[in-house]
Amino acid sequence: MSSEYLTPSKENNDVASATENKEGQSSAYKKETETLSKKQRKKLMRHQKWEEERNLRKQKRKEKRQKRSLERKNQGEEGGEFVGRKRLRKEVTTSSPLRLVIDCSFDNLMMFKDVRKLHKQIQRCYSVNRRAAHPVQFYLTSLGGQLKQNMDKTDEGWVNWKDITVKTEAYHELMAKEELVYLTSDSPNVLTELDETKAYVIGGLVDHNHHKGITFKRAQELGIDHAQLPLNSFVKMNSRKVLAVNHVFEIMLVYLEKGNWQEAFFTVLPLRKGAMPLGQKGTATEDEEEEESDRDSDTAETVTPNTTGNKQDQQ
Repeated sequence: MSSEYLTPSKENNDVASATENKEGQSSAYKKETETLSKKQRKKLMRHQKWEEERNLRKQKRKEKRQKRSLERKNQGEEGGEFVGRKRLRKEVTTSSPLRLVIDCSFDNLMMFKDVRKLHKQIQRCYSVNRRAAHPVQFYLTSLGGQLKQNMDKTDEGWVNWKDITVKTEAYHELMAKEELVYLTSDSPNVLTELDETKAYVIGGLVDHNHHKGITFKRAQELGIDHAQLPLNSFVKMNSRKVLAVNHVFEIMLVYLEKGNWQEAFFTVLPLRKGAMPLGQKGTATEDEEEEESDRDSDTAETVTPNTTGNKQDQQ
């Protein structure tokens, strides 16, 4: 018998075989699903539905991109300014002559994990100052050791930061002692207003209360003025009174803008610190003290360097 008569029979066999395989797979799938729990079957059905709608989701994303592209094009034709995803810096009214200094001379007193937290807090300070209504003259002094190593390793772009002065020397070697005021919660002096001819120093230390009073002692040894923020005059704190570096920095910035200490405190202080107006009761406890610095650092914003800008003053 010739092969031309065998072909149809072979095709029929192939079709039959494919049908049997399909039925077998269907039967196996049905048997498999019957052995699954109700929760597992629901999960399987959701996965199948997700797979079936994959192309639909892809099409919706494409349409969304095209719509955004068209909106940008129309905005450009109308002469409007397209902002996009980039967060614009606040329009600066006037720069303040006031100097805020972060004293980085406590590097050898911190564990490396705390040095990393300090780095994040410094990043936050730089970021908020760049967007502030009245940006201050920002200084980092005594930079070196673990902190600089961590900055070089994890944030190489910091060398391109703008509107900041970075020095290896100590603040008291760069500025006249009569111009300096060390901000420390242990000082008996209370800061009532800011003097823009002064340089206010913030201790760059994350220590979880392991070195209490060290910044106050440092100011006394150097014979420079010292003061604490008027926290007790406006705020009841149920947790510790020592603030993170970036909190002090931001409070000073807000005060320069608003001219009101209470508004500055309640704009900046996180709710977890139990900050409340005097006379109200809070619920925060001392148990949170060891965790505060961790969470303060985690809120630090990633700084995108301007690689085309001029490098700051460094030595």
